[in-house]
Amino acid sequence: MAQIRNKTLSSVLKKLTPEIEEYKANHNSKNKRNWKEYEYELYIRTLQAIQGYEYYIEKAIKTLNLPDRNSIGRPNKLTLKQKCVLLLTKQLINKSNREMALLTLIFSALNGINISYKTIERLYSDDKVNLVLNQLHRVILNMKIDTSNIEVCGDGTGYSLTISKHYASEAQKLKNKLKEAKGQCIKKAKKKKLFFVYAFQLLDIKARKYISFGTSFKSEQKAFYEAMKMAKELGISISSIRLDKYYSKQMYVNYLSEFNKDMKFFLIPQKNATIKGCNKWKNMLSNFVENTQEYLGEYFKRNNSENCFSEDKRRFGSQILQKRLDRINTVVFCKVLWHNLFWIGKRG
Repeated sequence: MAQIRNKTLSSVLKKLTPEIEEYKANHNSKNKRNWKEYEYELYIRTLQAIQGYEYYIEKAIKTLNLPDRNSIGRPNKLTLKQKCVLLLTKQLINKSNREMALLTLIFSALNGINISYKTIERLYSDDKVNLVLNQLHRVILNMKIDTSNIEVCGDGTGYSLTISKHYASEAQKLKNKLKEAKGQCIKKAKKKKLFFVYAFQLLDIKARKYISFGTSFKSEQKAFYEAMKMAKELGISISSIRLDKYYSKQMYVNYLSEFNKDMKFFLIPQKNATIKGCNKWKNMLSNFVENTQEYLGEYFKRNNSENCFSEDKRRFGSQILQKRLDRINTVVFCKVLWHNLFWIGKRG
């Protein structure tokens, strides 16, 4: 990479808006979606997800070799497999614990399951269930994915914890109030954040599967660190990454370089960015300046994250009924697992 000057970088950043408009004009698809083909592929993916998830749960339990029942104390009403199936089914149909308990009563004549909503509530913090969910995630990831070389994009979103509050609208109100009165609304703003939980998810662009996620009551940044921690624990090697402007800072480039020294970065520099910094940072900026249109093509693959969030919230809902962070984490994990199950049957 040729060395660049701050003056050159500043000049490119000033012309960035026209460059983005040019890119979008050249790359926006003019071909209409083939709805017949789309509906057929969606049907196949849905069929494989619904029919196959019990098989994958069984496979995850077998690889863990966990005892199915307690050796001491009261016998469990449900087997480990039934617990996992019940929890994932509940998240798929997006019912409350009480509604799900009533549904199991309706079908008790067929499956012999007769439980209360408290039994379902405890599944979210059941250690064995969480072990199976983690192993299930590994099983799904290892299908059609080379975890040693993954191109990813990442983004954050929020889930509402109350019926009366919607994440997107309330977050915008909060931003507007902070602009109007910088110091006066800070305490009030912190209280309002408790109505939502932040989630950050890393997506494999090619396979369209989530490789890791993180949640936090405090900030999206904390959720981002949790997602990266999970990716590291899974032994996933990220070859390239695309994040929004918030993460376009040298501190994040340095942090992410610790996971893979050869990782490539596609971040849009902030207006006050300078070339001063580590070699990774300088190389990224040189690539941005010298090949702006090609660079934007890689960066805008990040739109896959937003598309997947939209898809998930329409399918599984944008509200979480749990209040404890560990149980909220389990809910988000179930959404991640279902998303990946729906994309196991992706063609190509």
